[in-house]
Amino acid sequence: MAVTAAQVKELREMTGAGMMDCKNALKETDGDMEKAIDWLREKGIAKSAKKSSRIAAEGLSKIAIDGNKAVIVEINSETDFVAKNEQFLTLLDCVAKTILAAEPADNEAALALPVNGHTLNDEFVNATATIGEKIALRRFAVVRKADDEIFGDYTHNGGARTALVVMKGGDAELAHHIAMQIASMTPTYVRETDMPSEIVERERNVQTQIVMNDEKFAGKPEKVIQGAIEGKISKALKEMCLVDQEYFLDSSKKVSAVLKENGADVRCFVRYTVGEGIEKREENFAEEVAKQMGN
Repeated sequence: MAVTAAQVKELREMTGAGMMDCKNALKETDGDMEKAIDWLREKGIAKSAKKSSRIAAEGLSKIAIDGNKAVIVEINSETDFVAKNEQFLTLLDCVAKTILAAEPADNEAALALPVNGHTLNDEFVNATATIGEKIALRRFAVVRKADDEIFGDYTHNGGARTALVVMKGGDAELAHHIAMQIASMTPTYVRETDMPSEIVERERNVQTQIVMNDEKFAGKPEKVIQGAIEGKISKALKEMCLVDQEYFLDSSKKVSAVLKENGADVRCFVRYTVGEGIEKREENFAEEVAKQMGN
């Protein structure tokens, strides 16, 4: 199939791989983006494919807490300058409070919520018209805790990155530090047992191919090869898990050890990095790619 410049651009932003490597990966996988990512990783061309590397849209996220429930919300703007606008900040605060109180099921339901005699969607329309660029509700999550649990939250750089954690045991200071850990070290799951089986299987397939493609394992006994594969799989999975990460305040300890020392357990967390997964508008880049590909 024909590979488009837009596809190459997207894959390049997601993996950091070279242009021609991305083009070849897409050709080999018939344009399947996820398979192309794995192909690049298997060849050792891309070490990872974290969608967080595609941070592009501007805006802010915010956390609001009321008793046993909290909300984390993200609003996007077209420019960083607008995200500092007083009207934008007021809208962000309004959205967080409104969603926290009503607990809507999704964005559509959230935008239909009544606010000041009209709807939340009207607030976005008015902000867009006044400010002069598109302002949009990106996502939100309402999180509840039990009476014997505590919230921990952290906001970085005014809302460029936020993290909300529910913890049982420990204290407010530890919960705050764990939220800082989540925001800075970007885990995906609390522990390996939380991982969907398809994620584990995908990582197993990728790491197996990485070892099989590594010349240093050529001719090695099967036991050695299998040991290397299992080691790589274990390391890759642990990097995704909060409890297996080095604690950012004491690298000699794992997060699991710190939690145990304090009689604490993380029940769940939500982490937002503003704009992750959204492609930045770069109007001339696709044309540049097309020219270099000879299209």
